Amino acid sequence: TPLPPSRALSQRSFSAKAPGSASCPPHITFKLDERTAHSTLDLFKQDTGVVYRVLGIDPTKVPRNPERFRDWAVVLGDTAVGAGRHYWEVTVKRSQQFRLGVADVDVSRDGCIGTDEQSWVFAFNQRHWQALVGGEATPLPSVGQPERVGLLLDYDAGCLSLVDAGWHRRLHTLSADFRGPVVPAFALWDGELLTHSGLDVPEDLTGN
Repeated sequence: TPLPPSRALSQRSFSAKAPGSASCPPHITFKLDERTAHSTLDLFKQDTGVVYRVLGIDPTKVPRNPERFRDWAVVLGDTAVGAGRHYWEVTVKRSQQFRLGVADVDVSRDGCIGTDEQSWVFAFNQRHWQALVGGEATPLPSVGQPERVGLLLDYDAGCLSLVDAGWHRRLHTLSADFRGPVVPAFALWDGELLTHSGLDVPEDLTGN
């Protein structure tokens, strides 16, 4: 279970690119949006990676804007998707507690991704995986300690899959009720994550 949040203000405003079905690119390319990053998260490697700092930045030193997560250690991607199939991967380093998925562009900045009807995520906590939708958890007992995982978003079919990046195998697929454009979403409570976007959807995917 993530660390208790510090209470904070939430505003919802987002200016990520949101391509329509006619102009949706064949694959998503994104960076992490510093404007949304909680004060305990530092971005690195040209905003493609995120590291958790125990103390973090003094919240009074962080530029105030309505897009920032104030309560939870969450950061969003800077590019939204409204159609098509998209795939990206995440390298995990020294982390035992994180979440990966997608969220509505106007997801509440009060909560954590996976706890509401505006986000769909896979959570890793102390060697155990769960799929989180609307705050309800589904254990994924057959998934082990990650080093690099993939996420396959099929927007038109309304589903998100966790993928074994080495074997190109779907580990679990969850159904999603997308009501508008979504962005990649990440939460992190230790270690670091490095994102890899601009990837083609693997043609040899197997599994559920």
